[in-house]
Amino acid sequence: MKSARARKKRSRDGERQRTLRTRRQSLAVDRMNATRGALVACSLVVAASTAAVCGQDSPVIRAVPIAPAEGGSVVLIPHRAIYDLSLAQTRENSSIVAVRGRIVYDFSGNACDGYSLTFRQVSELDNTEGKVSTSDMRSTTWEGADAKSFKFTSENFVDQNLVDSVDGRAERGAAKTAVDLRKPEPKMLALDPGVVFPTEHMVRAIEAARGGENILTFPVYDGSETGQKVFNTLTVIGQKIAPGEREHDDAAAHELKLAKVPRWPVTISYFSTDKDPQSGEQKPDYAIGFELYENGISRALTLDYNDFVVTGKLVSLQFNNAKPCR
Repeated sequence: MKSARARKKRSRDGERQRTLRTRRQSLAVDRMNATRGALVACSLVVAASTAAVCGQDSPVIRAVPIAPAEGGSVVLIPHRAIYDLSLAQTRENSSIVAVRGRIVYDFSGNACDGYSLTFRQVSELDNTEGKVSTSDMRSTTWEGADAKSFKFTSENFVDQNLVDSVDGRAERGAAKTAVDLRKPEPKMLALDPGVVFPTEHMVRAIEAARGGENILTFPVYDGSETGQKVFNTLTVIGQKIAPGEREHDDAAAHELKLAKVPRWPVTISYFSTDKDPQSGEQKPDYAIGFELYENGISRALTLDYNDFVVTGKLVSLQFNNAKPCR
């Protein structure tokens, strides 16, 4: 009798553990889907500065006004980049044992007509139970050159099943940022007028880097997570990387068009709006690190989901023709 009760208890304990691991893997898939917004903004390299990013004790950080950028306004280059994803490390009680995937990032537009992005991220996650989950995130966005208009659509598939679809637009005004959602359900939102859209986030990061600044903090709206999520962001910019330093075996390694283009290590941490990125007390929902070129191209991606970290190697880079302003 006692042995039977012990077997039942072990069975229940085992079932609870399997359920917990399944939930953790589902959360991991959700986190990977959330990074679409981060990659739209730009595509854990900063050593001494990552304490605040990783949620460790740190001093209060305040945004510093950006000095005028040298060499004129930022010019973003239309390009198509492909990144291969792999698992770099796991932490805590992560159930993830392997990650395989690819990101396709197709950016176009100019400073007159606005900027368009077609994005797709497909990821396979293996867990300790031998189960494989496939996440397929597809999105298209357009952002006005004046950073006041933003249109977005996205579809998220898990194991080939559509789990959510988002469609909407946002207009930033003096009093509010008005969001008109069509999917997943019609809804109007009134956000803070200080929110920044993804391409503007990238432009501000490049301007800050060119001006010698290393910290940016502001809320970002990218249409992710059913279109109702605003993230507080902490952007940390490292020292400029000189040509010939930090060589990588990737598609940008021998690209002559990038040989003399300045680049910087950048880490962006995304916090739910109920967390204060300046407090140093809360971990971000996720963080993305990369080396950012002055023209908007990124390499050496690191996607940090707290309990596991994924790297993205630039395996293909194609420069597209830029349309001149009319």
